[in-house]
Amino acid sequence: MTVPKRCKQERARPFKNTVAARTHKRQQWNYTRVIPVSSSRDLISARFSHDTPVWTCKKACKTAVMHVTALAGGVGGARFLRGLLDHLATRPGFTDDPDSQVTIIGNTGDDITLFGLRVCPDLDTILYTLGGGIHEGQGWGRADESFAVQGELAALGAQPQWFGLGDKDFATHIARSQWLGQGRTLSDVTAALATRWGLPEQRVRLLPMTDQPVETHVVLDDADGTRAVHFQEWWVRMGAAVPATRFVVAGMDRATPAPGVLDALRTADIVLLPPSNPVVSIGVILSVPGIRDALRGTLAPVVGVSPIVSGRPVRGHADACLAALGMPAEAMSVASLYADFMRGWLVDPADAPAESEIPAGLVVRSRPLLMTDRAAAAAIAGAAVELALELRRT
Repeated sequence: MTVPKRCKQERARPFKNTVAARTHKRQQWNYTRVIPVSSSRDLISARFSHDTPVWTCKKACKTAVMHVTALAGGVGGARFLRGLLDHLATRPGFTDDPDSQVTIIGNTGDDITLFGLRVCPDLDTILYTLGGGIHEGQGWGRADESFAVQGELAALGAQPQWFGLGDKDFATHIARSQWLGQGRTLSDVTAALATRWGLPEQRVRLLPMTDQPVETHVVLDDADGTRAVHFQEWWVRMGAAVPATRFVVAGMDRATPAPGVLDALRTADIVLLPPSNPVVSIGVILSVPGIRDALRGTLAPVVGVSPIVSGRPVRGHADACLAALGMPAEAMSVASLYADFMRGWLVDPADAPAESEIPAGLVVRSRPLLMTDRAAAAAIAGAAVELALELRRT
Protein backbone atom coordinates (compact mmCIF):
# COMPACT_ATOMS: atom_id res chain seq x y z
CA MET A 1 0.00 0.00 0.00
CA THR A 2 1.42 3.36 -1.01
CA VAL A 3 1.98 5.72 1.89
CA PRO A 4 1.17 9.35 1.02
CA LYS A 5 3.66 12.08 1.69
CA ARG A 6 3.00 13.43 5.17
CA CYS A 7 5.27 14.82 7.81
CA LYS A 8 7.40 12.18 9.58
CA GLN A 9 5.59 12.54 12.87
CA GLU A 10 2.21 11.88 11.30
CA ARG A 11 3.42 8.91 9.24
CA ALA A 12 4.97 7.35 12.32
CA ARG A 13 1.79 7.39 14.39
CA PRO A 14 0.43 3.90 15.09
CA PHE A 15 -3.07 3.13 13.90
CA LYS A 16 -5.34 3.48 16.94
CA ASN A 17 -8.81 3.63 15.47
CA THR A 18 -10.11 0.56 17.27
CA VAL A 19 -13.08 0.27 19.56
CA ALA A 20 -10.77 -0.28 22.52
CA ALA A 21 -8.76 2.83 21.70
CA ARG A 22 -11.76 5.14 21.61
CA THR A 23 -12.30 7.08 24.77
CA HIS A 24 -15.52 7.97 26.54
CA LYS A 25 -14.38 11.59 26.61
CA ARG A 26 -14.99 11.98 22.90
CA GLN A 27 -18.15 13.64 21.68
CA GLN A 28 -20.97 11.22 20.89
CA TRP A 29 -22.82 11.79 17.63
CA ASN A 30 -26.14 10.60 16.32
CA TYR A 31 -26.60 10.17 12.62
CA THR A 32 -28.91 8.49 10.16
CA ARG A 33 -27.44 6.18 7.57
CA VAL A 34 -28.58 3.85 4.81
CA ILE A 35 -28.74 0.22 5.85
CA PRO A 36 -27.59 -2.37 3.27
CA VAL A 37 -30.45 -4.76 2.46
CA SER A 38 -31.23 -7.22 -0.27
CA SER A 39 -34.85 -6.37 -0.89
CA SER A 40 -36.82 -3.21 -1.51
CA ARG A 41 -39.31 -4.44 1.07
CA ASP A 42 -36.83 -3.89 3.89
CA LEU A 43 -36.34 -0.73 5.92
CA ILE A 44 -33.07 1.10 5.56
CA SER A 45 -33.23 4.00 7.98
CA ALA A 46 -31.95 3.69 11.54
CA ARG A 47 -30.05 5.70 14.09
CA PHE A 48 -26.72 4.85 15.60
CA SER A 49 -24.22 6.53 17.91
CA HIS A 50 -20.45 6.55 17.45
CA ASP A 51 -17.56 8.53 18.75
CA THR A 52 -15.28 10.54 16.53
CA PRO A 53 -11.55 9.76 16.53
CA VAL A 54 -9.77 13.00 15.79
CA TRP A 55 -6.32 12.65 14.27
CA THR A 56 -3.92 15.48 14.80
CA CYS A 57 -0.35 16.20 13.86
CA LYS A 58 1.42 18.34 16.44
CA LYS A 59 4.09 19.34 13.96
CA ALA A 60 2.90 21.67 11.20
CA CYS A 61 2.64 19.73 7.94
CA LYS A 62 4.37 21.78 5.29
CA THR A 63 3.92 19.31 2.44
CA ALA A 64 1.64 20.20 -0.45
CA VAL A 65 -1.52 18.32 -1.32
CA MET A 66 -0.52 15.26 -3.31
CA HIS A 67 -3.43 12.84 -3.03
CA VAL A 68 -7.02 14.05 -2.88
CA THR A 69 -9.92 11.63 -2.53
CA ALA A 70 -13.53 12.69 -3.06
CA LEU A 71 -16.89 10.95 -2.77
CA ALA A 72 -19.33 12.20 -5.38
CA GLY A 73 -22.75 11.87 -6.92
CA GLY A 74 -23.92 13.48 -10.14
CA VAL A 75 -24.35 17.09 -11.27
CA GLY A 76 -23.37 18.99 -8.11
CA GLY A 77 -20.50 16.65 -7.37
CA ALA A 78 -19.21 16.77 -10.95
CA ARG A 79 -19.25 20.57 -11.09
CA PHE A 80 -17.46 20.78 -7.75
CA LEU A 81 -14.83 18.30 -8.97
CA ARG A 82 -14.24 20.30 -12.13
CA GLY A 83 -13.74 23.34 -9.92
CA LEU A 84 -11.38 21.31 -7.75
CA LEU A 85 -9.23 20.46 -10.75
CA ASP A 86 -9.21 24.11 -11.79
CA HIS A 87 -8.07 25.06 -8.29
CA LEU A 88 -5.41 22.36 -8.02
CA ALA A 89 -3.99 23.46 -11.37
CA THR A 90 -2.95 26.68 -9.62
CA ARG A 91 -1.14 24.88 -6.78
CA PRO A 92 2.54 24.26 -7.62
CA GLY A 93 2.78 21.43 -5.11
CA PHE A 94 0.11 19.50 -6.99
CA THR A 95 1.05 20.32 -10.56
CA ASP A 96 4.80 19.82 -10.07
CA ASP A 97 4.64 16.32 -8.64
CA PRO A 98 4.04 13.52 -11.16
CA ASP A 99 2.56 11.32 -8.42
CA SER A 100 -0.18 13.76 -7.44
CA GLN A 101 -3.68 12.49 -8.10
CA VAL A 102 -7.37 13.05 -7.50
CA THR A 103 -9.32 9.87 -6.84
CA ILE A 104 -13.09 10.06 -7.18
CA ILE A 105 -15.31 7.41 -5.62
CA GLY A 106 -18.54 7.60 -7.60
CA ASN A 107 -22.04 6.62 -6.57
CA THR A 108 -23.52 3.67 -8.45
CA GLY A 109 -26.75 3.40 -6.47
CA ASP A 110 -28.49 5.39 -9.24
CA ASP A 111 -27.59 2.77 -11.85
CA ILE A 112 -30.42 1.31 -13.91
CA THR A 113 -30.91 -1.04 -16.85
CA LEU A 114 -32.81 0.60 -19.73
CA PHE A 115 -33.51 -0.97 -23.13
CA GLY A 116 -31.23 -3.82 -22.10
CA LEU A 117 -28.30 -1.46 -21.45
CA ARG A 118 -26.56 -0.71 -18.17
CA VAL A 119 -26.71 3.02 -17.42
CA CYS A 120 -24.56 4.61 -14.69
CA PRO A 121 -25.88 8.19 -14.50
CA ASP A 122 -23.55 9.57 -11.82
CA LEU A 123 -20.39 8.03 -13.26
CA ASP A 124 -21.31 9.27 -16.73
CA THR A 125 -22.04 12.79 -15.50
CA ILE A 126 -18.60 12.91 -13.90
CA LEU A 127 -16.97 11.56 -17.07
CA TYR A 128 -18.73 14.02 -19.36
CA THR A 129 -18.18 17.00 -17.06
CA LEU A 130 -14.48 16.46 -16.47
CA GLY A 131 -13.97 15.38 -20.07
CA GLY A 132 -15.56 18.49 -21.56
CA GLY A 133 -18.56 16.77 -23.14
CA ILE A 134 -21.36 17.69 -20.74
CA HIS A 135 -24.50 19.59 -21.66
CA GLU A 136 -23.79 22.66 -19.56
CA GLY A 137 -27.38 23.88 -19.45
CA GLN A 138 -28.86 20.79 -17.87
CA GLY A 139 -25.76 19.46 -16.14
CA TRP A 140 -26.21 15.91 -17.43
CA GLY A 141 -26.12 14.22 -20.83
CA ARG A 142 -23.95 15.11 -23.80
CA ALA A 143 -23.56 18.48 -25.45
CA ASP A 144 -24.84 18.84 -29.04
CA GLU A 145 -26.90 15.70 -28.62
CA SER A 146 -29.46 14.15 -30.99
CA PHE A 147 -32.22 11.69 -30.14
CA ALA A 148 -32.80 9.59 -33.23
CA VAL A 149 -32.47 6.26 -31.43
CA GLN A 150 -34.80 7.26 -28.61
CA GLY A 151 -37.31 8.49 -31.17
CA GLU A 152 -37.20 5.21 -33.05
CA LEU A 153 -37.61 3.28 -29.80
CA ALA A 154 -40.69 5.38 -29.05
CA ALA A 155 -42.10 4.59 -32.50
CA LEU A 156 -41.59 0.91 -31.76
CA GLY A 157 -43.40 1.27 -28.44
CA ALA A 158 -40.31 0.44 -26.37
CA GLN A 159 -40.50 1.60 -22.77
CA PRO A 160 -39.72 3.54 -20.69
CA GLN A 161 -39.75 6.89 -22.46
CA TRP A 162 -39.50 9.05 -19.34
CA PHE A 163 -35.71 8.64 -19.21
CA GLY A 164 -34.12 10.46 -22.14
CA LEU A 165 -30.99 9.00 -23.71
CA GLY A 166 -29.23 10.78 -26.55
CA ASP A 167 -27.48 9.06 -29.42
CA LYS A 168 -23.96 9.82 -28.13
CA ASP A 169 -25.04 8.75 -24.67
CA PHE A 170 -26.31 5.46 -26.09
CA ALA A 171 -22.80 4.72 -27.35
CA THR A 172 -21.47 4.90 -23.79
CA HIS A 173 -24.13 2.52 -22.49
CA ILE A 174 -23.69 0.10 -25.41
CA ALA A 175 -19.94 -0.09 -24.85
CA ARG A 176 -20.36 -0.47 -21.09
CA SER A 177 -22.97 -3.22 -21.46
CA GLN A 178 -20.90 -5.07 -24.04
CA TRP A 179 -17.80 -5.02 -21.87
CA LEU A 180 -19.70 -6.05 -18.75
CA GLY A 181 -21.24 -8.89 -20.76
CA GLN A 182 -17.73 -10.03 -21.68
CA GLY A 183 -16.94 -10.43 -18.00
CA ARG A 184 -15.07 -7.20 -17.34
CA THR A 185 -15.67 -5.52 -13.98
CA LEU A 186 -17.36 -2.15 -13.62
CA SER A 187 -14.02 -0.76 -12.37
CA ASP A 188 -12.28 -1.94 -15.53
CA VAL A 189 -15.05 -0.60 -17.74
CA THR A 190 -15.07 2.76 -15.95
CA ALA A 191 -11.30 3.05 -16.38
CA ALA A 192 -11.69 2.46 -20.11
CA LEU A 193 -14.37 5.13 -20.36
CA ALA A 194 -12.24 7.52 -18.29
CA THR A 195 -9.37 7.04 -20.74
CA ARG A 196 -11.67 7.97 -23.62
CA TRP A 197 -12.50 11.23 -21.79
CA GLY A 198 -8.90 12.08 -20.92
CA LEU A 199 -9.19 11.77 -17.14
CA PRO A 200 -5.81 10.07 -16.60
CA GLU A 201 -4.10 13.00 -18.33
CA GLN A 202 -5.75 15.25 -15.76
CA ARG A 203 -4.39 13.02 -12.95
CA VAL A 204 -7.90 11.83 -12.16
CA ARG A 205 -8.82 8.27 -11.26
CA LEU A 206 -12.56 7.51 -11.26
CA LEU A 207 -13.62 4.48 -9.23
CA PRO A 208 -17.13 3.08 -8.83
CA MET A 209 -17.94 2.61 -5.16
CA THR A 210 -18.46 -1.13 -5.80
CA ASP A 211 -18.26 -3.54 -8.71
CA GLN A 212 -21.40 -5.36 -7.57
CA PRO A 213 -24.70 -4.17 -9.10
CA VAL A 214 -26.72 -2.15 -6.58
CA GLU A 215 -29.85 -0.09 -7.17
CA THR A 216 -31.63 2.38 -4.94
CA HIS A 217 -35.39 1.97 -4.68
CA VAL A 218 -37.90 4.32 -3.12
CA VAL A 219 -40.78 3.05 -0.99
CA LEU A 220 -43.97 5.03 -1.54
CA ASP A 221 -47.26 4.98 0.32
CA ASP A 222 -49.93 6.73 -1.71
CA ALA A 223 -53.32 6.11 -3.33
CA ASP A 224 -51.85 3.11 -5.14
CA GLY A 225 -50.82 1.56 -1.82
CA THR A 226 -47.37 0.75 -0.51
CA ARG A 227 -44.98 0.05 -3.35
CA ALA A 228 -41.33 0.39 -4.32
CA VAL A 229 -40.14 2.08 -7.50
CA HIS A 230 -36.65 2.51 -8.87
CA PHE A 231 -34.98 5.68 -7.70
CA GLN A 232 -34.73 7.00 -11.26
CA GLU A 233 -38.48 6.65 -11.78
CA TRP A 234 -39.17 8.54 -8.57
CA TRP A 235 -36.55 11.19 -9.33
CA VAL A 236 -37.10 11.69 -13.08
CA ARG A 237 -40.65 10.62 -13.92
CA MET A 238 -42.27 11.68 -10.64
CA GLY A 239 -39.97 14.59 -9.92
CA ALA A 240 -39.81 13.36 -6.29
CA ALA A 241 -43.30 14.83 -5.89
CA VAL A 242 -44.65 11.69 -4.23
CA PRO A 243 -43.31 11.64 -0.65
CA ALA A 244 -40.88 8.81 0.02
CA THR A 245 -41.30 6.81 3.19
CA ARG A 246 -37.86 5.22 2.99
CA PHE A 247 -35.05 4.22 0.64
CA VAL A 248 -33.81 0.72 -0.03
CA VAL A 249 -30.50 -0.17 -1.67
CA ALA A 250 -31.09 -3.55 -3.27
CA GLY A 251 -27.92 -5.62 -3.61
CA MET A 252 -25.98 -3.73 -0.95
CA ASP A 253 -25.80 -6.84 1.23
CA ARG A 254 -23.53 -8.39 -1.41
CA ALA A 255 -21.50 -5.27 -2.15
CA THR A 256 -17.83 -4.78 -1.35
CA PRO A 257 -15.69 -1.72 -2.07
CA ALA A 258 -14.27 -1.68 -5.58
CA PRO A 259 -10.52 -2.24 -5.89
CA GLY A 260 -8.60 0.84 -4.81
CA VAL A 261 -11.46 2.48 -2.91
CA LEU A 262 -10.32 1.73 0.63
CA ASP A 263 -6.67 2.48 -0.14
CA ALA A 264 -7.70 5.82 -1.66
CA LEU A 265 -9.36 6.77 1.62
CA ARG A 266 -6.61 5.43 3.87
CA THR A 267 -3.70 7.02 1.99
CA ALA A 268 -5.25 10.36 1.04
CA ASP A 269 -3.78 13.66 2.15
CA ILE A 270 -7.28 15.13 2.30
CA VAL A 271 -10.76 13.73 1.71
CA LEU A 272 -13.54 15.93 0.32
CA LEU A 273 -17.31 15.52 0.28
CA PRO A 274 -18.72 17.63 -2.59
CA PRO A 275 -22.23 19.09 -2.33
CA SER A 276 -23.88 15.90 -3.58
CA ASN A 277 -27.14 14.49 -2.26
CA PRO A 278 -26.38 13.38 1.32
CA VAL A 279 -28.92 10.55 1.31
CA VAL A 280 -29.01 8.89 -2.11
CA SER A 281 -25.50 9.79 -3.33
CA ILE A 282 -22.99 10.23 -0.49
CA GLY A 283 -25.19 8.22 1.87
CA VAL A 284 -25.30 5.25 -0.49
CA ILE A 285 -21.53 5.32 -0.98
CA LEU A 286 -21.11 5.30 2.80
CA SER A 287 -23.35 2.24 3.00
CA VAL A 288 -20.88 0.06 1.12
CA PRO A 289 -19.39 -2.11 3.88
CA GLY A 290 -15.94 -0.85 4.85
CA ILE A 291 -16.11 2.65 3.39
CA ARG A 292 -17.45 4.38 6.48
CA ASP A 293 -14.94 2.55 8.66
CA ALA A 294 -12.13 3.64 6.34
CA LEU A 295 -13.23 7.26 6.71
CA ARG A 296 -13.27 6.92 10.49
CA GLY A 297 -9.74 5.56 10.42
CA THR A 298 -8.04 7.70 7.80
CA LEU A 299 -5.36 10.13 8.91
CA ALA A 300 -6.60 12.61 6.31
CA PRO A 301 -8.98 15.36 7.44
CA VAL A 302 -12.43 14.98 5.91
CA VAL A 303 -14.06 18.24 4.79
CA GLY A 304 -17.56 18.51 3.37
CA VAL A 305 -19.46 21.16 1.43
CA SER A 306 -23.13 21.66 2.24
CA PRO A 307 -25.61 20.97 -0.58
CA ILE A 308 -28.16 23.16 1.24
CA VAL A 309 -28.29 26.93 0.77
CA SER A 310 -30.89 29.04 2.57
CA GLY A 311 -32.72 25.92 3.65
CA ARG A 312 -33.10 24.56 0.14
CA PRO A 313 -31.05 22.16 -2.00
CA VAL A 314 -28.89 23.85 -4.59
CA ARG A 315 -30.02 21.26 -7.15
CA GLY A 316 -32.33 18.28 -7.18
CA HIS A 317 -34.56 16.97 -4.45
CA ALA A 318 -32.31 16.54 -1.43
CA ASP A 319 -35.04 18.10 0.72
CA ALA A 320 -37.44 15.29 -0.23
CA CYS A 321 -34.75 12.72 0.57
CA LEU A 322 -34.01 14.25 3.97
CA ALA A 323 -37.74 14.40 4.72
CA ALA A 324 -37.92 10.62 4.28
CA LEU A 325 -35.41 10.36 7.13
CA GLY A 326 -37.41 12.79 9.25
CA MET A 327 -34.75 15.47 8.92
CA PRO A 328 -35.13 19.14 7.92
CA ALA A 329 -33.34 20.54 4.87
CA GLU A 330 -30.69 22.33 6.91
CA ALA A 331 -26.93 22.48 6.53
CA MET A 332 -26.23 21.26 10.05
CA SER A 333 -28.70 18.40 9.66
CA VAL A 334 -26.68 17.21 6.70
CA ALA A 335 -23.48 17.60 8.71
CA SER A 336 -24.90 15.27 11.36
CA LEU A 337 -24.99 12.47 8.76
CA TYR A 338 -21.19 12.64 8.54
CA ALA A 339 -20.49 13.43 12.17
CA ASP A 340 -18.56 10.26 12.99
CA PHE A 341 -15.72 11.09 10.60
CA MET A 342 -15.99 14.67 9.27
CA ARG A 343 -13.82 17.42 10.76
CA GLY A 344 -14.58 20.42 8.54
CA TRP A 345 -17.83 21.75 7.06
CA LEU A 346 -18.42 24.59 4.62
CA VAL A 347 -21.82 26.29 4.77
CA ASP A 348 -23.35 29.27 3.02
CA PRO A 349 -23.54 32.49 5.10
CA ALA A 350 -27.32 32.16 5.03
CA ASP A 351 -26.99 28.86 6.92
CA ALA A 352 -24.19 29.77 9.32
CA PRO A 353 -24.97 28.18 12.71
CA ALA A 354 -24.64 29.80 16.09
CA GLU A 355 -21.54 28.78 18.01
CA SER A 356 -23.69 26.75 20.41
CA GLU A 357 -25.05 24.72 17.49
CA ILE A 358 -21.64 23.50 16.30
CA PRO A 359 -20.73 20.07 17.68
CA ALA A 360 -17.43 19.69 19.47
CA GLY A 361 -14.63 18.65 17.15
CA LEU A 362 -16.22 20.12 14.01
CA VAL A 363 -14.87 23.28 12.37
CA VAL A 364 -17.55 25.18 10.43
CA ARG A 365 -16.71 27.93 7.97
CA SER A 366 -19.17 30.04 6.01
CA ARG A 367 -18.71 31.35 2.49
CA PRO A 368 -20.94 31.67 -0.60
CA LEU A 369 -21.66 28.19 -1.94
CA LEU A 370 -23.56 28.79 -5.17
CA MET A 371 -21.56 27.36 -8.09
CA THR A 372 -22.74 29.99 -10.57
CA ASP A 373 -19.82 29.31 -12.92
CA ARG A 374 -16.50 27.47 -13.06
CA ALA A 375 -14.68 30.24 -11.25
CA ALA A 376 -17.15 30.10 -8.37
CA ALA A 377 -16.86 26.31 -8.22
CA ALA A 378 -13.06 26.58 -8.15
CA ALA A 379 -13.23 29.11 -5.31
CA ILE A 380 -15.50 26.83 -3.28
CA ALA A 381 -13.26 23.83 -3.90
CA GLY A 382 -10.23 25.94 -2.97
CA ALA A 383 -11.86 26.91 0.31
CA ALA A 384 -12.49 23.24 1.08
CA VAL A 385 -8.86 22.38 0.31
CA GLU A 386 -7.56 25.23 2.48
CA LEU A 387 -9.75 24.17 5.40
CA ALA A 388 -8.50 20.60 5.06
CA LEU A 389 -4.88 21.77 5.04
CA GLU A 390 -5.53 23.88 8.10
CA LEU A 391 -6.97 20.87 9.90
CA ARG A 392 -3.92 18.80 8.95
CA ARG A 393 -1.75 21.30 10.78
CA THR A 394 -3.73 21.20 14.02
